[in-house]
Amino acid sequence: MGNKAISKKIVLALSAVGPGLFLIGYNIGTGSVTTMAKTGAEYGMGLFWALVLSCIFTYILMVAYGKVTLVTGRTALYNFKREFKWGWLLSLYIILVLIIGELLALMGVMGIVADLVQEGLRLAYGGLIVSRGYIILFFVVLLAFFLWFGRYQAFEKVLTVLVILMGLSFVVAFVMVRPALSDIVSGMVPSIPDTPGALGLVAAITGTTCSAAVFVMRSTVVAEKGWGINDLKKEKNDAFVSAFMMLLLSGIIMAVAAGTLYVSGMRLENTVEMISLFEPFGGKVAAFVLIVGITGAGLSTIFPIVLIAPWLLADYRGKPRNIHSNTSRVLIFGALLFAFGTVFLDERPPALMVFSQAFQACILPAVAIPMFVLINKGKLMGSNKAELKLNLGLVAVILFALITTWFAILEFI
Repeated sequence: MGNKAISKKIVLALSAVGPGLFLIGYNIGTGSVTTMAKTGAEYGMGLFWALVLSCIFTYILMVAYGKVTLVTGRTALYNFKREFKWGWLLSLYIILVLIIGELLALMGVMGIVADLVQEGLRLAYGGLIVSRGYIILFFVVLLAFFLWFGRYQAFEKVLTVLVILMGLSFVVAFVMVRPALSDIVSGMVPSIPDTPGALGLVAAITGTTCSAAVFVMRSTVVAEKGWGINDLKKEKNDAFVSAFMMLLLSGIIMAVAAGTLYVSGMRLENTVEMISLFEPFGGKVAAFVLIVGITGAGLSTIFPIVLIAPWLLADYRGKPRNIHSNTSRVLIFGALLFAFGTVFLDERPPALMVFSQAFQACILPAVAIPMFVLINKGKLMGSNKAELKLNLGLVAVILFALITTWFAILEFI
């Protein structure tokens, strides 16, 4: 009876932070692991401040997006289209750029998964080399099957277990590496190394954490949760849980990379070098734990990536999401074709992944500025307009978004 009571409490606790858990699962995937690992490998904890700021601003924007959704009962893009004179154009711009960014991420994710699975097969079967193209084809067919028949809930549960395994493994590795507290504290002082790629990594940290797609998607999952205006406090708590967990998990990954790759002088140019993250475990066990965990994280991230186009269009039109409509299926399978991108590109998957995350940072101003205007619109929000503290936070988000966008543009040039 005691166990049942405990289980019931856990279920109730999880249901209370549903949207937050959804966004943690979406955000902490292969992109976050790669970006944080590459940052830790190249600069130790020197760019930790960018992660802290990104998570704080993620919380602020999640609160703002959630609040507007709760007050209006409408999703973000539909609100933009309805409330601004040229809102339809803004919404279509956000949809287009988000889809491009997610397709770039899809190529990077699948490339990393294929590289790791290829290395796992080589270790398990005495040097057997399976083409990356065949590995990607296998996963694309598997994903297409689950998406077509809509029976992917069980598959997602398995992937969730794999992601949890990876997360716990990073926690254990963090304890074994035991990074110095002084390094973590010094990393909270803003500074940017004068080396090639530093600005791009700051933008990538922003893009993978303070992701425009997360805020647009949040309005949808909050609406589907059925929360109303009386759930404002619950919405804030949910946003805090989500942002804090993102900071904790991403910070641990960065610290592990700083304590393994950075001290070894490795820059994480190739996917297989990620196995060195679990060097404290040693042997093949370390390799398989990382391969299984990141593969699970990658595949679980691919679900929302390939679904983003039909979801965004449903948001724009103010209609319920239906992934089984003909339009949705065409968009989903079109997106899955991009999974083969790294087979034809010379760019290595980690570099492509970081590039895609930096590209995401360029979209942030387009979702931060309209929300600032919207949440201060008296006719729309009534007595629930943003208070001074939230407005100051949103102004800080906009400035940060403009600066990191400039960093990304400089890096691309």
